[in-house]
Amino acid sequence: MKQSLSAREARRMALAAQGFGRRVPATPGTRQLNATLGRMHTLQIDSVNVYARSHYMPLFSRLGPYDTALLDRLLFARRAPYVEFWAHVAAFIPASDWQLFRFRMDDHRARFTAPGTWFAENLPIVEWVRAELGTRGPLRPAEIEHDSRRGGRGPWWDWDGVKRALEYLWLIGEVAVAGRRGFERRYALAADVIPAAALEREIARPDAIRELVVRAAAAYGVATEADLDDYWRLRDRKAVKRATAELVEEGELVPVTVEGWDRGGKPLPAWAHRDAALPRRIDAAAILTPFDPMVWFRDRAQRMFGFDYRIEIYTPAPQRRYGYYSLPILLDDELVGRVDLKADRAGSRLLVQSAWWEDGPIRPDAAPRVAEVLRDAARWQGLDGISVANWGDATGALADVLGAPRHEAGPESIALAPDEPQTDEPDASSALEQGSDP
Repeated sequence: MKQSLSAREARRMALAAQGFGRRVPATPGTRQLNATLGRMHTLQIDSVNVYARSHYMPLFSRLGPYDTALLDRLLFARRAPYVEFWAHVAAFIPASDWQLFRFRMDDHRARFTAPGTWFAENLPIVEWVRAELGTRGPLRPAEIEHDSRRGGRGPWWDWDGVKRALEYLWLIGEVAVAGRRGFERRYALAADVIPAAALEREIARPDAIRELVVRAAAAYGVATEADLDDYWRLRDRKAVKRATAELVEEGELVPVTVEGWDRGGKPLPAWAHRDAALPRRIDAAAILTPFDPMVWFRDRAQRMFGFDYRIEIYTPAPQRRYGYYSLPILLDDELVGRVDLKADRAGSRLLVQSAWWEDGPIRPDAAPRVAEVLRDAARWQGLDGISVANWGDATGALADVLGAPRHEAGPESIALAPDEPQTDEPDASSALEQGSDP
């Protein structure tokens, strides 16, 4: 393991750890999906559906077009090997890892069920919902009848007490998500979803955090303390620092310095996982979801790629710089631009609402390679054509290579506005991510 990495070497190490640069299979199957999920350790969920749901995207970015029904079976089937919990944020994790997050469930219990909270003051509803799941098995909220459903609705996302009780019970680990119908969750008692061996494991908080730091390091390849903390949103830098020191002593992590990773003129402490590969080159062309581990931590994306990234879903349309839901464009070991995509299902078209190159020289191979990714993106979503707007300095070159028709779109265009935000009803993840209580 090298003790000093150039900026480009660090990027290649990080991309390889996340599965980029590997040969893309002609027909990705369950084995490839599981392997990709295994490298990431978690798959973030987001309800935006303007192009494709975010949890489908990281697999497409790494494997190319694949059958999403295969992933659905892994994630949503009865007794599926993956389950939802608050990992990075709301995310899929292996069901066998359920107890690895017991410390977080305990923290949620202390936060959300203390005297004076909604939970404590509405125990009859909570107990009734728990009993319904115990008697009837997995249920959607709409399938649970309760007098409160016919009364006034509460202030939290305008949901009633039944839905609220289910979310709290999920956050404290008494209830698990037993798949979804469409994108609506089905809830069940944890014992009806999580394998008994996983449910009975006991993992002390320090041991759980240590294991999560190991997994973050392996998933990132090379990382700072802030990176390791953010991968699972631990927000416990002391615990991360302690775990990192132990892992260095045991040889699991190797201290390194990375060119350009500094603060106040001093190098930022960084570590590489002992098994991290450093390929000579990365051959990749992909679009990334905003919730891909490569870019989901804004500080790391800036440090790693010089990429200042903020999605603009909740930015007023006239103030948007790049578009409603712009996706970073990866070519080899660089983020070379961003593209805002929308699936026009009725017209069977992929709408390129905007496209931009990053500052600096434009690679001569950029437009042809990105155009090929866009063709794959349309094919993957079952769309027959591509139309390119005129907003963004990359749209002309992409339209020319694609031979695509043009359409009008811009930061204030009606083409972006009628159905924003294209999301499902928010869940507990939205409230927690914004720092409020469900």
